[in-house]
Formats: sequence, structure tokens, C-alpha cells
Amino acid sequence: MDISMILIPVDFSDCALIGLNYAKELTKKWQAELILIHVVDAKSTKYIANYLKEPIEKIKERLINQAKQNMRQFIKQNASKELIKNTIVCYGRPFQEIAIKARELQVDIILMGGYGSLGMGQIDEIFFGSTVEKVARLLPCPVLCVPMGWTNVKT
Repeated sequence: MDISMILIPVDFSDCALIGLNYAKELTKKWQAELILIHVVDAKSTKYIANYLKEPIEKIKERLINQAKQNMRQFIKQNASKELIKNTIVCYGRPFQEIAIKARELQVDIILMGGYGSLGMGQIDEIFFGSTVEKVARLLPCPVLCVPMGWTNVKT
């Protein structure tokens, strides 16, 4: 299997960092390019707009700008700019946007950090599955989930 492009969804959490660190190791073996993607969740944006009594477009713009700043900081703290080919910040349902971008970019693999079998105990995940599971169901390319606590990278 020849891997030349890896898509890494990030939410700026420790899980995302685990995924990025694993991907950095894989790039040494495959000389693959890394693309980071962050999706501003439309559902959460709607809740925030309702709570703050502000127009959803205003909240959406604010969250997208914040995500772009967070992406720059995440890369600055955790990876060299040369390692990352591109970054994407978009808006929608995370699993759908990740799947859409993966197809558009024709990535070879999606690499995501996850909570593994421990889960986070959230009702959404219990009944509807995690973002990783939803992405895996939508795509023909492999989806690799690196669980929290994984520190021993062997390629």
C-alpha cells in the first residue's frame, strides 16, 4: 500500500495531538503529505447562537476565525510548517465534512486520534457512534484511529 496523502481531523485536543504525532512518524516511512482539517460544528454553532441570542452567521464567523487561530497555534506548538501541506477549516457536521474533503482531495488514509475503548461516556457516542466510526462508514479509504495513551509508534 502506497500512502502519499494523509488527512488528519483535529479538534485541538490531546486526542488530535496523538493522531498528529502518529502521522509524523508515518511520514518518515511513506514521505506522505499531511493535511489537517478542523470542522466547526454547525449543531454547536446553532446552540451557541440561540443561547447568546445572536445571529447564527455572526457566531459562525467568530468560531471559524477562532478555529483558524487555534489551527495556527496547534501547528506552531506541535509540528513544523514544512510537515503540513495544507490546513482546512470548514463548517458543517464534522463526520460529513471530513468525508467530503477526503473524497475531494483523494486522500489515501484518514488518521484520527480517539478515545479507544474507554470512550468518553457521552450519550451521543453510545447511541450514534463516534465521529471516527461515522467517517469510517462513509469512506472507501482506510481510517486509522490511534487511541489515547498510544505512545509506542512502530511503523
